[in-house]
Amino acid sequence: MEGGMNVWMSVAYLAPLHYYARMLAAQKVYIEQHDNYLKQTYRNRCQIVTGNGVIPLSIPVDKGENLKCLSRDIRLSDHTNWQTLHWRSLVAAYNSSPFFEYYADDLLPFYERTWHFLFDFNREIQAKILELIDVEVDIELTADFKTVFSDWELDLRESIHPKKKPESEDPAYKTVSYYQVFDSKFGFVPNMSIVDLLFNMGPESKTILRKMIVG
Repeated sequence: MEGGMNVWMSVAYLAPLHYYARMLAAQKVYIEQHDNYLKQTYRNRCQIVTGNGVIPLSIPVDKGENLKCLSRDIRLSDHTNWQTLHWRSLVAAYNSSPFFEYYADDLLPFYERTWHFLFDFNREIQAKILELIDVEVDIELTADFKTVFSDWELDLRESIHPKKKPESEDPAYKTVSYYQVFDSKFGFVPNMSIVDLLFNMGPESKTILRKMIVG
């Protein structure tokens, strides 16, 4: 089994199941803070299943005038009320799910408090998610940008991406289906945001995530 590897990951907003499955299977997780910020990644977006199908929730950021900016230095835009929009979308999508009311009060504060940096917001909400699924992960921020990896180290910084299929990027990953609110309408939709699993399956989330890494 590949569990026990040290894994390098980018910071992510309500990351997909592949991301959290790998966190749970890792001996240690290194969150990259020296990478250049890239658009259209999970750094500032997640995907949820709504009554209209899969939609992305994207956090607007101010990249400034520099073409290159470290992910840890990216500021959140204050030109749109994205927090209210995102929370309303989560409520609309999952209000009828079995565990939404159970976890809503834990997540709502992240959409009410003022945040300045994307990196800080993502790290804080990630810590809350790990607490809610009852998992302790040994996480460390990177001290530099690593480019050479050993056989027991896994670089997933750019592999976990909205446009890439998890199974093609990570042979040890497999899809595990579970109940979704709109599965009678769309069928099972894999690798959605961690909140899709949390709101639909609650305390079973950890067990399901652990089944996703095999080998």
